[in-house]
Amino acid sequence: MKFKSLVLSALFLFLLTASNCSSSSEVNEAPEVDEVDTTDPVEEGEEVEEEEAIEENYSTMAVPADPGSGLEWEFQDFSDEFDYEAPAGNKGDAFYNKWDDFYHNNWSGPGLTEWSRDIPFVSDGLLQIPAKRKAGTDKISTGCITNKTRVQYPVYVEARAKIMNSVLANGIWMLSPDDTQEIDIMEAYGAAYSESAQASHSWYEVRMHISHHVFIRDPFQDYQPKDAGSWFMKDNIKWREDYHTYGVYWRDPWHLEYYIDGELIRTVSGKDQIDPLFYTNATNPGDTSTDIRTGLNKEMDIIIDVEDQDWRSSPASGNQSDTYTPTDNELSDTEGHTLKVDWIRIYKPVEK
Repeated sequence: MKFKSLVLSALFLFLLTASNCSSSSEVNEAPEVDEVDTTDPVEEGEEVEEEEAIEENYSTMAVPADPGSGLEWEFQDFSDEFDYEAPAGNKGDAFYNKWDDFYHNNWSGPGLTEWSRDIPFVSDGLLQIPAKRKAGTDKISTGCITNKTRVQYPVYVEARAKIMNSVLANGIWMLSPDDTQEIDIMEAYGAAYSESAQASHSWYEVRMHISHHVFIRDPFQDYQPKDAGSWFMKDNIKWREDYHTYGVYWRDPWHLEYYIDGELIRTVSGKDQIDPLFYTNATNPGDTSTDIRTGLNKEMDIIIDVEDQDWRSSPASGNQSDTYTPTDNELSDTEGHTLKVDWIRIYKPVEK
């Protein structure tokens, strides 16, 4: 019996040892089958490459306009992708190297508009221009910025932007220093409804205004095209709902091409379309007896702004139903009343 007990004990110890060895072997093998971690550096690398590609596209993505025979587009370094932080009250060198945070002269804006330097700011990779009520008044406090480098034809200017959900005007445009020649790359009024007019605003929400002006300042006279094509509409797109690209190729004094989302959507060309009233005459502007028109020939400032325009907030009809200005309730939607610009890029055609 004693011998039998010894045999059984030995057998039990053998089985127990084998079981422990098997368990130990399984634990040691676990890191060898855990292969997931080895893929992480590759995935991170791919994300970095994708981010770099997005940044590169800002300056290298194709320009939709044709620069002309034997020419190619050259990126201009006063373009801006707003990849820095510029607080409203202290914007810093990255902003001020390229922009002034005001209009190109001391004018504070049309109608109920009151531009303020401490309104525009750059954050999260976006230029942002909000609008709010100036306390104790009916004024709209908002912003305007002007590029410090003027442009002149031939030039292509394009911006990627998301407009406000508002009856306020959102604009990306160019204006000569003497305020006599203007090119509107885009001008938009994005709201579907106006509380001040107590009426639908849907006609404007699906249209993008693309135009130009030539002015006589004294006495004031203004020509701009008023054909249906100056209010672009496509598939009932509500422009406030997403970012879009807006561009213009100012080829020469008598030729403009407008692009939205990379598509040529309007061409304005020739003296009868650019200045049919002879407002750009070198002398005696408006004198149709002598043709010495210059067309859109002057250097221009690039401007990005928000406006409460007097023709909308103080309409000639005087009717409340024609009065488009934001109410306090509408302005309480800060997100909806902020113009956002992802980037603006400028190109000149040069010889290959």
